Amino acid sequence: MPPSRSGGHRTRSWLAWAVLAALAWDGSLACAAAPVGPQAATPTVTVPDFWNPRSRGERVEAPQTGRAVRFLTDDEFPPLHFAGPDGNPTGFAVELARAVCEKLTITCTVQARRFDTLLDALDSRQGDVIAAAIPLTAPLREKFLATRPYFRWPARFAARTDKGLPVPSAAALAGRSVGVMGGSAHAAYLKAFFPKAVPKEFLDLAAAEGALKRGEIDYLFADGLNLALYVGGQEAETCCALIGGDYLENRYFGEGIGLITRQEDAALSRALDDALQRVWDDGKYTELYLRFFPVSPF
Repeated sequence: MPPSRSGGHRTRSWLAWAVLAALAWDGSLACAAAPVGPQAATPTVTVPDFWNPRSRGERVEAPQTGRAVRFLTDDEFPPLHFAGPDGNPTGFAVELARAVCEKLTITCTVQARRFDTLLDALDSRQGDVIAAAIPLTAPLREKFLATRPYFRWPARFAARTDKGLPVPSAAALAGRSVGVMGGSAHAAYLKAFFPKAVPKEFLDLAAAEGALKRGEIDYLFADGLNLALYVGGQEAETCCALIGGDYLENRYFGEGIGLITRQEDAALSRALDDALQRVWDDGKYTELYLRFFPVSPF
């Protein structure tokens, strides 16, 4: 599931970096990290791939409505969607939506609204597509359509870099202390798949990160997006790093996020899905990911 939308200092840190990226971006970062061509070389930042190459079919065109397709988003959840230096919406989800519109050769607008009003606004035809961090769930799919996920919320382990700890596994974590948020999906997953680990529960992620930095716990298991920001930020003072792989089990961490439309707009949803695949194929997804994720949560 998505990380908490509260969390002042963490949001401000993401926003400060993202604004600098928006001001400085001229494409050189993507060229340096990922040479020209779709996934032409392994980038220095791990870029997730959510697309199945065998699912490619004939190109799907967007339905012609005679007006712009209206995208709705929120501007307070960097790096996925936030207000840029000029006040206009930007972020990974927003720029990905714009890239999709370019692929479909359709005119699109992007309007920011309060996060908790987005689904109602879509339902009442105040917009056509949501590009925001709304989790894909069974109840959501009962009322709306969604593309395949273009981003997911990986769980990750972090550890101090000076301890020489082993890559996490059920055997390696036996008897070792692991910080988790009390009552979270991460705590449940740790108990189910790392039964011999010694969980230490925290009520606040910042407190857990502080305990990791001070060496009071061996590992921290939490949302990869927040952990990536922490280990790459000033607060960590290079103490720690992500270790091991990502964990993406739907039952614990959700399906991720996709572009959401009304059920009656099935043709538009199919076109968006196809365009997302093509945005991945031509390397634009990687370019945008490298722009907005200085440290990958994957």
